[in-house]
Amino acid sequence: MNTLTQAVSQTTYPGRGIIAGKSSDGKKAVFAYFIMGRSENSRNRIFVMEDAGMRTKAYDEAKMKDPSLIIYWPVRKLENKLIVTNGDQTDTIYDYVKDGKSFIDALNTRCFEPDAPNFTPRISCMATFENGDFSLQMGVLKSANPEGSASLRCYYLYEAVKAGEGEFIHTYAADGNPLPSFTGEPEKVEIGNESVSEIAETIWNGLNEDNRVSLYVCITDLETLAMEEKIINRHA
Repeated sequence: MNTLTQAVSQTTYPGRGIIAGKSSDGKKAVFAYFIMGRSENSRNRIFVMEDAGMRTKAYDEAKMKDPSLIIYWPVRKLENKLIVTNGDQTDTIYDYVKDGKSFIDALNTRCFEPDAPNFTPRISCMATFENGDFSLQMGVLKSANPEGSASLRCYYLYEAVKAGEGEFIHTYAADGNPLPSFTGEPEKVEIGNESVSEIAETIWNGLNEDNRVSLYVCITDLETLAMEEKIINRHA
């Protein structure tokens, strides 16, 4: 099981990543979402906190070329649930769950991103808090072949998360052209009892300095459901 630093630094370009786990004392849920970029358009973004969650925004509106796959709500909150994704499927999950349907129902209507030849996977996570604990659902929607002619939908359901452990999914296995998609099950990572700021600094410092763009970290007290949130942007 990797440390957070080891996990996010295994490649110079993991792309976009979601980490979800539980503090080693078992009292808090820990979530993180980061984005990276190689192009000027991808790097021209910041995270902005809102009451309903967190959204991406152009840092310099004049330089924004194509907002379709880079401007969205990565984080939305719904009653006792926290939804984290790398695209507008956040809204799909939110709407479906609000209507009494499931995380999987929502993602079965979606597929990978239409950005050939990369066909970037859509990665998603939803935590449900109840009875002083939380369950976790994660999904990876990716192309089943290099041509992008079929989808592969992988779901990982955790009835409980072990203290001191987290799950890590990201869009790319490594840098490349085209970018190779994430493969296999979510990667295990160690989660300690650090503060939201300390976790954010650890992840941010582990990400490749040239490619990192923005990071969001949230710690939720499992007894009170109080949230502590932290954002780090390349463009402060």
